[in-house]
Amino acid sequence: MSSDSIKKTLGVAFAVCLVGSVLVSTAAVGLKPLQIKNKKADLIRNILEVSGLEFNEENLEQVYKENIVPEIIELKTGEKIPESQYTKDLNPDDFDIKTLSESKEYGMPVQVSGNIPDPGIKRMPKYMIVYKVVKNGSVQKYILPIVGKGLWSTMYGFIALNKDLHTIEGLTFYEQGETPGLGGEVDNPKWKALWRGKQAYDENGNLKIEVIKGKVSRDDPDAKYKVDGLSGATLTTRGVNNLIRFWMSEKGYGPFIKKLKGESAV
Repeated sequence: MSSDSIKKTLGVAFAVCLVGSVLVSTAAVGLKPLQIKNKKADLIRNILEVSGLEFNEENLEQVYKENIVPEIIELKTGEKIPESQYTKDLNPDDFDIKTLSESKEYGMPVQVSGNIPDPGIKRMPKYMIVYKVVKNGSVQKYILPIVGKGLWSTMYGFIALNKDLHTIEGLTFYEQGETPGLGGEVDNPKWKALWRGKQAYDENGNLKIEVIKGKVSRDDPDAKYKVDGLSGATLTTRGVNNLIRFWMSEKGYGPFIKKLKGESAV
């Protein structure tokens, strides 16, 4: 083959690659707003699902706006931060757990001690968004984001607490990569339904909820604090148990829940 033919071949290949890269980049940029919109819609869908509110794809945003009030709290104190402290990253509309966890300003290392289990993640936000389900001006439920490691993936989800701050109203994971048919059963509606009515704390405020290995016995006096484990998925079960107990502890939403209980008592 002549040198001219080689140059022409390389030139054509380079031109094709260049055009292809431009098309891919253009498509990526053009699709980004749609991807952001779809991601937000999926988040809203999961919030409404765990809240127990009725909705469909047509009234998704309307039901959210009419019933859900988001606010940002400081985890260490449980205090709501005022809107005057909102920033580009720290606000309800753009809140992203991953981004804030890695931020030098808004993130911090995960610290566990005593009976508080390790959720399997290295960093977490100093602040967290919480969602209040409000009806006729009164808070009915609190929806709290949760995150932690399963067997293969970092799992992101929500747990809903009744206004009594003891009773679990729902659980869902909107992002996870566990083994289908095993750990992936965290998405199974039947398993998620087992969480409804379970008690996160006892009458003295002690953290009690746990996911056990196997099935909960009906004769177990502590059955209201226990949830069946995922069959054949011991490590995912352990991961769910650890992340739930971590976020419900004093290292997670504990200060926020204690503050709400104090306000309720007053």
